[in-house]
Order: sequence, then C-alpha cells, then structure tokens
Amino acid sequence: MHFAMGAAGVAYIAMPAATRTKQWPVGGHSQSGENAEGRREEDRISKEEFMIPRFQRRPLTGLAAALALGASLSAIAPPTIKFTDAKLQNGLRLIVAEDHVAPVFSVAVVYNVGSRNESRGRTGFAHLFEHMMFKGSENVGPGEHFYTVFANGGTMNGTTNKERTLYFETMPANQLEAAMFLEADRMRSLAIVKENLDNQRNAVQEERRQGFDNQPYGRTNEAVDDLAFDNPAYKHSVIGSMDDLSAATTGDVAAFFQTYYAPNNAILAVAGDVTDAKVRELARKYFEPIPAQPAPPAVDISQPPQTGERRLALEDSLARLPRVDVSYRIPPTPSPDAGAIDVLTLVLSGGRSSRFYEGIVRQKQLAVNVNAFGPDSRGPRLLRIVATPTPGKAIEDLEAAISAEIEQLKTRPIADWEMEKARNTARRQFVGQLGQSLTRAINLAEYALIYNDPGQINTRWDRLTKLTPADVQRAAQQYLSDANRSVVITRPKPAAGRGGL
Repeated sequence: MHFAMGAAGVAYIAMPAATRTKQWPVGGHSQSGENAEGRREEDRISKEEFMIPRFQRRPLTGLAAALALGASLSAIAPPTIKFTDAKLQNGLRLIVAEDHVAPVFSVAVVYNVGSRNESRGRTGFAHLFEHMMFKGSENVGPGEHFYTVFANGGTMNGTTNKERTLYFETMPANQLEAAMFLEADRMRSLAIVKENLDNQRNAVQEERRQGFDNQPYGRTNEAVDDLAFDNPAYKHSVIGSMDDLSAATTGDVAAFFQTYYAPNNAILAVAGDVTDAKVRELARKYFEPIPAQPAPPAVDISQPPQTGERRLALEDSLARLPRVDVSYRIPPTPSPDAGAIDVLTLVLSGGRSSRFYEGIVRQKQLAVNVNAFGPDSRGPRLLRIVATPTPGKAIEDLEAAISAEIEQLKTRPIADWEMEKARNTARRQFVGQLGQSLTRAINLAEYALIYNDPGQINTRWDRLTKLTPADVQRAAQQYLSDANRSVVITRPKPAAGRGGL
C-alpha cells in the first residue's frame, strides 16, 4: 500500500485521556543469483522488519551471537516464546507474549479473509479492504490512524494474501491503549461510504496498473496461478480484476465487512513490553463489546489431481529478457511433508552453495538468477521456480538444466552436508525474527490461523531435525513429477506490438 499522513492540523484523535500524548506539531523465501523475480513473500518480511524502530533492534546476544560466530544450530536450542492464548466472549482470539527487554510492543490483527474467500465477480475485495480500513471509523477520522501512530513514535502497515489480511503497528510501551482503541474502533465501525470506496477503488486500480499491468512479468505471475490451479479460490490474483473492482457498490463492501471483519473471524496478537493482565483488560474494554457475526462460509480447498504437464507461452512487451516459471503442486503447509519440501527448496535455491546457483548460474552460466519458493497456505499451493536466462543463452537450455537438477533430487539422496546446511539456514532465518516484537506478534497470529496452534512458533522447525535425506528424496519423487508441473515461458514482445500480453 501507499500511505499518506492525516489531514493537516490533526494532532491527535479523540480517545481516552489515559492514552493521549502531547500535541505534536504537524509538518508539511531463498534465492540463487541476482535480482530475483517472484520475491513477494520475502519482500513482505523485509518491509515489516524495516519498519521496526531502531531502538527495538537488539545487540547480538545468546543465540544471535552464537550464530554470528558460526555455531551450528543443531547444537543450539532456540529461545522459547512464552505466550497466553485465550478467547473473548465474542470469539476474538487473543494471544499475548510478554517481553520487557525493550520499551516497545507490537499489535498484529489477522482477519481470516484473503483472496481465496472472494466469490466470482467479487475478486479484489480483500485487498480493497486493506485500503478501506485506514479511511476512518466512528471515532477516528480519515488519516488519523496513521497520524496517531506516527506522531507517537510508531510504525504501521497492512498486507493481504490468499489466506488472510493482516494489520499491524509497533509503538512505545506507553501507547498500548491507543493501539488497542484504534484497532477496535475500525473493527467495530469502519466508515463505509461512497467517497471512501471511490477513493480507495481508484488507489487499488492504480496499484494494479503500476504493479501488474505496467510491470515486466506482472501478468505472468497471474498466469501461473491461473494455469496451475483448478480450484477457483486460488486461480485469481490477490489484487483482483479491474471490472470486479469497478462494479463494487457500498452495499457489496458493507456486506463483505460484516461477514469477514468480525471478532469471531479475527486473531489479535500483542507482543513486547506489555503485561498479559493489561492487554486482557483493554481487550475486554474495547474489543469484547463488538458483537460476533455468523461464521463465514467455509472455503472449498479441494482440487483434483493434476494428470499431465501444462504449458503456456506468453509475450510481454515490457520484458527485456525471457523468463521461465516452473510450478509444482505441493500439499498445504500443515501437511507432514511440508518440512521435507522446505528442505528441498533450500537445497535447490538456498544461497550460493545451492544446486541451482552452483550448477546453473556459476558453472553452466545459463541464468542470471534461479529462485525457488513456496509460500504458506492452508489449501493448495505451489513450489515455484523462477529463472531468467543469461543474455544470449537459450531459454530451452535453462529449462532443461532446471529439470536435470530436479531429477538429481529424485534419483539420489542429498548429501549430509546439504541436509545440515538446509536445517541451519531454515532455523537461522526463523529464529532471527524472534528478537523483534513485530515478527513475534505476526508469527503467533499466523500460526494460530494456519495451524490453529500459535505454539508452532516454538516447534515448527523441530520437524527438520527428524528428517533424513531419504525423506527429502521421497518428497521430491512424490511432488516434483512432470505430470504435476505447470510451465509458463515469457518472451519479450517487439515494441511495435506494445499493449501487454
């Protein structure tokens, strides 16, 4: 999203006196190679980490210091995140993780609604609400949520994906009540009026033009999902279609809000310099009076097995180099095979010693980058491999080299050192987030959503210690077959044919 500060002259909002501050003056996933494509999940994490205040970034101590000195994670126990997990009377799930090392806290509110919940003709609604939720509520004017957080030394943002919509803020410890009030007020009384809808619809449509329609490979990413998935809930993009957004009415939007933005369809996680008792007190004060709504309709996540390779050739007038996208269907994140898939993804594409980089980028020099990633999902998902050939190299040779590396995984178990490196990399990436209140709050909320178990923050990566090279080989044989593969080849289109794919 692109944010703007509140209207000039707004210094603070009407909120309980205990939460007011003085009036502030108002002023004017794994990669191999360079510049990887398909980094939406990695970009999201980087953005959230960037927005953490500097005073929250800690010196290297304990586990982090040991990692910096090169210690093996197999010999280091990750820290245990202590938390409480409860439900309010209206069904809101409340998770609290106290940590008094730094005088800050983070709030993450996850709504169980993403693009997979959208019906035909209503695509883009979940992402539209990511914008609408910042346009004011009964006690908070347009832009005042932003201004209140920023003026009091905090940061905030929101993101949407297929599975959920997330809103979060990080603020100084003495602003807990302000954050709770702000989030509760928009959950209770979002301002759904035609002016706000028109403004944010235009903003989303412009975001689509800039991020998809007028970006190299922008429509390729949509084509991958459309080709690989049969389930309608997962075929369309998060940002939705222009036609669906243009047809949306305030009545449509109000119905969507009432269905999905209810306390019994949300998870509130608070982490940092707070007390469990105070968070519960404020949650009961501000959130518990919000009435529950009937449970939203369940999402059908079924999908027939793929029985043969699918291929699509595209031309892109904005692309300067060809690109190959190879996607394999893989099971949902809570599946027992998810750990083996995590490992094989890192073996293929986890840094400069990975098979893709060493074999395809460095030795054969067929590609400038080859990347593999598989975002979390409770339903159908893909292991995507995205590669850009070195100028002058044939894209057919690059695709063949990728297939050869996949076959190696299926015919021979990975080496012990590759297994250990993948374990250490996965744990390091995960544990490295746990020192920040923001990523702790987000992880707790998202694990509660995906696994119905926020305790996965302490146990998810334990499953990697029990895996063997044979487990990884079996997963490769089961899921990385030609019949389970979808391939999209994108080639530059001559300038005379400009106009998209």
